[in-house]
Order: sequence, then structure tokens, then C-alpha cells
Amino acid sequence: MKSAIGGVGALAVGAGGLGDQAEAATAPGPRGVDTSDELRLWYRSPAVDWEREALPIGNGALGAMVHGTLAAERLQFNEKTLWTGGPGAEGGYDHGDWTAPRPGVLADVQKQLDEQGRLDPETVAGRLGQAKRGYGAYQTFGDLYVDMQGAPEAPDASYRRDLDLRSALASVTYIHQGVRHTREFFASCPDKVLVGRLAADRKGALTCTLRYASPRSDFTATADGDRLTVRGTLEDNGLRFEAQIRVRAEGGTVTATKDGTLTVSGADSAWFVLAAGTDYADTHPGYRGADPHQRVTDTVDAAAAAGHGTLRGRHLRDHRALFERVSLDLRQTTPADVPTDQLLKQYAGGTTAADRALEALFFQYGRYLLIASSRPGSLPANLQGVWNHSTTPPWAADYHVNINLQMNYWPAEAANLAETTEPYDRFVTALLAPGEHTAKEMFGSGGWVVHNETNPYGFTGVHDWATAFWFPEAAAWLSAQLYEHYRFGGSTAYLRATAYPVLKGAARFWLDNLHTDPRDGTLVVSPSYSPEHGDFTAGAAMSQQIVHELFTNTLEAAATLGDAPAFRAELTAALGTLDPGLRIGSWGQLQEWKADLDDRNDDHRHVSHLYALHPGRQIEPGSKWAEAAKVSLTARGDGGTGWSKAWKVNFWARLRDGDHAHTMLAEQLKSSTLPNLWDTHPPFQIDGNFGATSGVVEMLLQSQYDAIEILPALPASWPAGSVRGLRARGGATIDIDWSDGKASRIALTASRTRELTVRSGLLEGGELKFRARAGRTYVWGG
Repeated sequence: MKSAIGGVGALAVGAGGLGDQAEAATAPGPRGVDTSDELRLWYRSPAVDWEREALPIGNGALGAMVHGTLAAERLQFNEKTLWTGGPGAEGGYDHGDWTAPRPGVLADVQKQLDEQGRLDPETVAGRLGQAKRGYGAYQTFGDLYVDMQGAPEAPDASYRRDLDLRSALASVTYIHQGVRHTREFFASCPDKVLVGRLAADRKGALTCTLRYASPRSDFTATADGDRLTVRGTLEDNGLRFEAQIRVRAEGGTVTATKDGTLTVSGADSAWFVLAAGTDYADTHPGYRGADPHQRVTDTVDAAAAAGHGTLRGRHLRDHRALFERVSLDLRQTTPADVPTDQLLKQYAGGTTAADRALEALFFQYGRYLLIASSRPGSLPANLQGVWNHSTTPPWAADYHVNINLQMNYWPAEAANLAETTEPYDRFVTALLAPGEHTAKEMFGSGGWVVHNETNPYGFTGVHDWATAFWFPEAAAWLSAQLYEHYRFGGSTAYLRATAYPVLKGAARFWLDNLHTDPRDGTLVVSPSYSPEHGDFTAGAAMSQQIVHELFTNTLEAAATLGDAPAFRAELTAALGTLDPGLRIGSWGQLQEWKADLDDRNDDHRHVSHLYALHPGRQIEPGSKWAEAAKVSLTARGDGGTGWSKAWKVNFWARLRDGDHAHTMLAEQLKSSTLPNLWDTHPPFQIDGNFGATSGVVEMLLQSQYDAIEILPALPASWPAGSVRGLRARGGATIDIDWSDGKASRIALTASRTRELTVRSGLLEGGELKFRARAGRTYVWGG
């Protein structure tokens, strides 16, 4: 199709170039303009339940849950490094490494698998596992309560509580005795503080008291002047922590009390800043740094001196610079009088404009949550992002690395939030030192390893939960995200300094530890376990697919960087002998194990043997492997927990079945999403939110096979719409308009000069290969 000409600075194209299929311009395509209705969660009553109803704000390191309670506003807050366990933990800490030598035990298990084919998990755990010691858990920092004098007992029709995703501002408004009261809260990344402001539209009508509470007793709370200081030491491991709050009143006074509270009296408005920290450091083996007192003091004092308006302005600019890169218009309509919890209840599977409004909101909510829970300088998003109200959270609110941490970052690149991956990169790099020790002590090998889950203290070994303790492939899977960051951004400096050492170390581990299957001479992972069910075997499909991807990625990176030919030759030889983990079984399924052990009635939530389809790139659409994957996925059904439904959205999108991908998104919204739109396992687990956002992108844009595919899995439920700002591998930002289920306009802005391939029915022949120039925008359609 011939495009309209008239862009600024049109690029002349000669023979073998774009011909008349596109225009090129130096002016970028439209950015940051969201044509959808309000991107806002809102409710008519305060939150009673932390998990289901409170609203999250965060700046990566700090997070808070806003409840909007009338008599006593509750801000439950977290600082992501407040963890029990690790060095100094009561009972000791061993990183999960075997506490006593076990000579020959791994070889014995491999021999048994060679002879018997399979072993039950309890048997293997009894030989290779051990009880956790000093693992620890993520901790709530506590609660900041703001007791409101003269507040109403119950909300009336004037009450509204909301979270604006565009501004990352959480607000509460209500009218009482003719006075309009407003509250606004945000978590500032630039200034590293939580900020709150309370106001009344009648002079002198604001009187409130700020107090701290915690489920632990390991702290002291003192108040002096306008400052409330909380300081303590975790009893378990001696980790020092501190939080400070400073309050400023406008038109009133601030008074400190001996019981460690601050009271604002007779004010027109008041605002506060909260900073918090610990003496944790991500350095092996001690994991301790400086006392947090001076850092917290400097942070809170600088924020207080800056003033509320300055803090708010910097926060808005910072958040919008990330969030507004992407917009999604599904021709949705948000009913003005329907709060979010009711919108969720009324959701009918995507059949109405209101349903599409919820779907677009859910997509952008995942992007919001990633911005709020993963910013440079913090730990990565954990099982609950940054939010946790417990001292004993589910699964320790840790970093499960048999999918969950990886899933948190699936949308980061394609949904145009590459900056959020810095904490992930830093965390994985910090695992190398303990992971190398575990590889040496447990396996007698080089490279690095981590198993099923880990914590901020470099836990890279094992525990003894039989169905979820052994997963040495995790290091290889973790490394894949770093290589994806390179594939999207193209920085060889990043590849050399950050990604490649991680890739090479993980590859070294498997070069040293792959086992030769005596049945056919192929290299296999042994023992291997397909999460989180079945027996232990040798060469389970997921294990083989992950190692295959690792070797492929490492070889590509080594060639790009010109690494030693001997290492590349060793990798090439191993890849040639490696069992690829792809087999079609007796009922047409993609086998989960090397032997045909699959049960067509198995509906387990893990569909791990489809790793090569997503997030891998070993299975291409239309291949016999894709058809077998479809058989497996159909047999597993549309059930599962929240995160597994989200994974199935991505699977079906990769199979180019947009309608089934949309069905899974609808299932997740209908039965695995809480009123505050958090994903639930149950309980709350944030990876499902991120997986769903990734799945929506996969329906609209794919690029894993080195070609940019436009609308590869568009569902019939979205016949018309537009998306702005998605990213493709190879360094391209994509805008798409579509109608009647087909693309009507594509705009591609290149960030690198290189060859690109675009596939779309809008193009003559369906495909176009051309050399894109950095900074240019190419437009097809009108």
C-alpha cells in the first residue's frame, strides 16, 4: 500500500530501499497521548482489607498501601531491604549450601535415573535437599496512622478514594459538616520519600495526630519538634532500620509528644515526608553497610526543605516520563458512575465497551506497578512487588526463580519500561559470587547456579520441599532477561559489562554439569524436575529448553563480542549434542518429559514444557512443535491460578490465537483478580499482573524471531483501536492503528541504524526488509 507523503525531512529512497511503501521523517510519531478514558482506580468506601482493597504507591525502594480510612488514615509502608535471615540470623545461615560433604550423592542419583528412568520427589529431596536455615522473610516496616479529629464515623455519598495511574497520586476526598477534606499521597523516586498532604477548605479545620505502629516490638518511636523517628534492630539478624517523618503545617501548629507522636492543630492544611532505610548492602558475604541514620536524616531533611510543590512537581515529571510512553485505545468507555470494584464485578468477558475499559486499565496497571516496585538503586520487584503488611508473608514474599521473578519483568522491554530492569540486573549480578560457591561446593564445577528461590542474602542452594527445591536451571533462565535487554536496546557496552558475564558463567556451569544419557548419547540435565509436579527424571523438556536457549544466547553474545574461539567451539559442540527438549508424544502433545509420561487429564497450573514457546523462541508458529504445544495447552485447560492464567495469555498469543489469549485474560479478570486489581494466586502475587500486561503486548506486537510482527494475535473482541509506544527487538518504537481487525497505520521510530524486518498485511507482500536509520520515523498507511 502506498503511504501518504508529507512528513518533515522525508528520506529519499533509492533502488532496493523502501520504494513507495513508507515515508521516513525525522519528526517522531505521536507519543504520550492516551486516547482512552480515565486510567484511574476509584472506590466509594475506605479499604477494610489490606490485600483486597488498599491502593499501592511506590518508588521502587519504598512502598505504601493507602486505606482512606476516615477516623484514622492508615499508610502501611515498606522499605524493600527490611529482611530477616541471612548472615547473623538466629540459628545460622548457610546460603542453602550443603552443611556437610555428600561425596558421590549426585552421581548416585544420576545412576539411579539412568537405570530406573524416574524417581519420586521425596526420595530425591531426601538425598539432595536439606532444611532451610536462616532464610528469613520480607518484613513490613509498619504503619503510619493519621488520626483525624472530628472525622465522620462512616462514609457518605461525598466519599471517594482513588489512584490515578497517570500521575501516581492516591487521593481521598469527602465532605463533613460542610467542610471538604482532601488527602493526597505519592511515593517520589527523585526525592526517595513518601509524601502526604491533608487539607480542609475551611481555615483552621484540620487537626490530626501522626503515630507509628508495628507488629514487632524491636523499635523505639520518638518525637521532637516536627520530626518523628522510628529506630530499631531486627531481633533475628541484627539488621538496623530507621524511618523518619517530618510534618509541616500551614496555618496551624505542630507539637511533639512524649509518647512519640506529632499533632497538627488548627491548620488549613499539613503535609509530611517519610524516608526509611536499613544497613543492608547487596555485597557478598556480609550483606551489611553503613548505619542508615545519616542517610535517612539527609533524605527527609532535603525533602522537607524542598517544599511540597517542588516534590510533587518532580514526582509528576519523573513518573509521567515513564508511564506516558505507552497508550492503549480499545474503543473503551469507562462509566462515570461505576467504581472499579463494581466494574470488575460487572465484567462480562470483553463483550462491552466497559469491559474493554477494564482490560485497558488492567494492562496499564501492570505498567504502573512495575514503575512503582522496580526503580534503579532498589532491589527488584519480589513476589508482592514492594508491598507487604506481614512479618510472615506467603512464601516469605521472596524471589522465586522457577518463573515468578522472571515473569515480573516480562513486560519491561516491550511495554517501554527498560529502566525498571536495572534492579533485576544488579540483583542477578550479585548472585554470581554465592552462586559460584554453591556450584563449587555442591557440584564440584565452575560457573554459577541458583535453585528454586532466593533472598537478598545470596541464597543459591537448596531446601527440602520435595516438589520445589531443585531447579539449577534458574540461573540460565535469569540470564535470559539480560540478553533480552540487549536485544531490545543493542548496547554492546551493556552486553560486555553486565549481560555476558552472567550468561557465560551460567553456560560454564552447564558445560561442566550436563550428563550423557546412556540411551541415546545426548546431553541432558540430570536430575531434572518439571515444576512443580511429576517425578524426577533426566532431560525434562523445560530443563533442556532452558539450557538450549542459554547456549544459543551465549553463543550469539560471544560472537558479537569476539570472545575466545575455544569457548565458542566448546559451546557449539555441546549445543550440537544437547537434547533440545522437543518431542511429540502419543496423543500429539509436546512431551513434558523425555519419556512419554504425559497424562491428557493432567490440568496442573504449570505448563513449563512450553518454555520454548514463551518466553523462549525455540518454537516458531506454524511448526509441528507449535501444533504439539497447542495440543498440550488445550489439554491443560483454561483453569489455574492467577499467574498461570497470565502465562497462558502469552502462550496463546505466541500461537497466534488472539481469541484464546483474550479468553485467558478474561478468565484472569473474572476469577483471579481482587477488587484493587491485584492478581491473586491466591493469595496476592504480583507476577500475574505483570504477566497479563506482557500478554496484551504479545497480542499486539511480537519480535522474538528477529522480525517485527504487527497485530500477530489480535482478538475479535478488539476490532478497532490503537496503541502507541510499544518497543520491538532491534531498537524500534511502534505505533499501530487498526480497524476491522486489520492494521490501518503503522509508525516505526528507529533508535538504531540497522536492518529491520516488518511483517503486516498492510505491507505489499506482507513483509518488508529495510535499513532503518536511528532517529527516523517510518510510516505506512494513512
